[in-house]
Amino acid sequence: MAAHPGPTLTVTYYTTEHLPEIEPVLLDLYARIYAEEKAGDEFFTMEAFTGRLHRQAAGPRWGCALGEVDGRPVGYAYGFARRADYQWGGLIETEPGADLTETDTRTFAFCEIMVLPEVRGTGIARTLHEELMSHRPEERSHLLVEEEHPKVRALYERWGYEKMGIMQHPGSPRYVSMFRQITL
Repeated sequence: MAAHPGPTLTVTYYTTEHLPEIEPVLLDLYARIYAEEKAGDEFFTMEAFTGRLHRQAAGPRWGCALGEVDGRPVGYAYGFARRADYQWGGLIETEPGADLTETDTRTFAFCEIMVLPEVRGTGIARTLHEELMSHRPEERSHLLVEEEHPKVRALYERWGYEKMGIMQHPGSPRYVSMFRQITL
């Protein structure tokens, strides 16, 4: 008897023009993944997330890697390119030697990565991340991880990210700010 192959992960890359098509999927996954967090914190409400998604998707070269297992959406990762005039607002601490100089092609703002709880630990998040990075022309990727999530920070460090500082915007959690070179 032949062994049944495991679930098949398919990752598709989308750009801003596809947002109307995929937005309902992104919002549904967000609602399912952040149901607990969004219950007690304004930052995690559907309205706040939808606003962030629209602002970020309006940024230059927005891209999204959407993963499906056997045709069922299970997670996504997205971000956009920083502009040359980006000012690093909210940066309250910087590591020695952190280079904050920007160009229109230097830094990819890696905004979100979300995977349904039932498929975590299977490598899907890493696959989504690497697929997203494979489409990026920028030199480096920048992300924020909540300071209160050291396990998530350790995961990003295993993926090659290094701390560049601490950021906090009004009304948001405190974040560790991290960079990683994008290898082509």
